[in-house]
Amino acid sequence: MNINFLSLFLAALVPMVLGFVWYHDKMFLKPWMEATGMTKEKMNSGNMLLVFGGSFLCSLVLAFVMNIIAYHDSFVMGSLYYETNGGVPDPASAAGQWAKTYMDNYAHSNHTFKHGAFHGAMIAGLLIATPILVTEAIYEQKGWKYILIKSGYWVISLSIMGGIIASMAK
Repeated sequence: MNINFLSLFLAALVPMVLGFVWYHDKMFLKPWMEATGMTKEKMNSGNMLLVFGGSFLCSLVLAFVMNIIAYHDSFVMGSLYYETNGGVPDPASAAGQWAKTYMDNYAHSNHTFKHGAFHGAMIAGLLIATPILVTEAIYEQKGWKYILIKSGYWVISLSIMGGIIASMAK
């Protein structure tokens, strides 16, 4: 699996930068605070090093996972794992020719912002993050406002993260 560490670092910044905008006074801060029962006093009393440092570390983990989801040449090549007994396919074999055809003709189409953003939004955002947030909201007895604010934030964050990672693929 190819990893562009600069793209992971930039993608990890996305939730923090988007969070600054998304949870701004003129956006969703007030409805989010109402939905969660948060107060400005409680919000400002947190350990900011822990809040921002911890969220950045978690964002790095998400960026690594998004590298697998948005830049998925490794999935394609991984499909040859058993065909080649865990090795690289012989270029003269059918598997080797298939891998070369993929890399020469199709891999580049996976290395665009649009492609990565689609996978980030659909797979990570709508099919992973949103069901988790809805399940939590049901148990925490939170309303639809909470769900829409939180899942909207994560779908957009993961979409942008996927776009950055795919567009910077090696």
